[in-house]
Amino acid sequence: MSSRINPRVLVVDDSWDTADSLAQLLTLWGYDAEAGYGGAAALEAARTYRPDVVVLDVAMPSMDGFQVAVALRQMPGLEGITVIGLTGYGNEACQTAAREAGFDHCLVKPAEIEVLRELIGSVAYPVEGFRRRGALTADGGRTRRQAFAG
Repeated sequence: MSSRINPRVLVVDDSWDTADSLAQLLTLWGYDAEAGYGGAAALEAARTYRPDVVVLDVAMPSMDGFQVAVALRQMPGLEGITVIGLTGYGNEACQTAAREAGFDHCLVKPAEIEVLRELIGSVAYPVEGFRRRGALTADGGRTRRQAFAG
């Protein structure tokens, strides 16, 4: 967990508008947020920015979110970061791949913004009974939690 009051958040998406918009929202919430555009750029940003949390789009060209998550987990000093995936794929195969790649959570788009806020906030202010490793999925406007197996 971060020693800072508010964690640093790196938002990664191949859509510049999406990454910038979410980073701006997180900044309005009081977080120190940066945007990265695509996999290779995200890894370079992570080396210099040293985030506590990475919000990572799964489906990106060239280097997908799974590959980025694996690389982040191998970077010295970043092994303990929280990696939150955003994906349009809500199936079990995607959740399994996310777990295997090292994601802590994987939200299905459109993700409920308050759930994302809770996850990021839990890095600085852990919520009683909050499960560190899990999957959050959108289901007809309602969010349900699924614990990762194992």
